[in-house]
Amino acid sequence: MDESAPPGMETIRVRLPKKRNREQFAIAELMLGSNHIRVRCIDGVTRMGRIKGKIKKRAWIREGDTLIVTPWSFQDEKCDISYRYTKPQVDWLRRNRYL
Repeated sequence: MDESAPPGMETIRVRLPKKRNREQFAIAELMLGSNHIRVRCIDGVTRMGRIKGKIKKRAWIREGDTLIVTPWSFQDEKCDISYRYTKPQVDWLRRNRYL
């Protein structure tokens, strides 16, 4: 535990979307099967998200989860899902006004 943090508060590492890679926040809306999810992005667009192989093996994604997605440059209504936030990370993002 970090000595400089107030009691009861642990240091939480939170990955933020990289704007230069066109990454943005999204919320998982509907599981469609075969590694596809309908997501509502922060820019207001609903996209078809594809779970990349790296995250597919490491994290379960459920409806309502906060994610980082990268819209495809050649097909804007589709995106790749690259990261899923845990509950403490989402709380941290809300406290620091990223969401």
